[in-house]
Amino acid sequence: MFKKIDHVEITPSDMDRTIRFYTEIFGFALKMRKKVDSPPLEEVCFLELGGTVLELVSVKNPVPPSKVPQVGYRMMAIEVEDMDKAVEYLKSKGVEISTPPVSLGPSKRGEIKDPDGLLIELRQW
Repeated sequence: MFKKIDHVEITPSDMDRTIRFYTEIFGFALKMRKKVDSPPLEEVCFLELGGTVLELVSVKNPVPPSKVPQVGYRMMAIEVEDMDKAVEYLKSKGVEISTPPVSLGPSKRGEIKDPDGLLIELRQW
């Protein structure tokens, strides 16, 4: 009955900056970008990487994310083939590693943040 998560929606503070981050750093492909006339929504954009889709939704006057833990989605995770190479690559692109990778037995995990400070887990299985 249920097949998969179709997409994850993010509200960025700057649509162009966020599109550049996900396309230029991670290799997401732009599937669609469209202006909408449905206040407070101004624009939607779909990015795809390996069957995973991010929907970016631009709204007028977005409120920055809270630094205080709250109910809601905490982060998304991007699987990497080689954690050491991924970290080296991200650093070369100016991306700060907010939580250095650690070994968890059969996997490794670390964290970075997107341009708005949203957490992205890096996971090597």
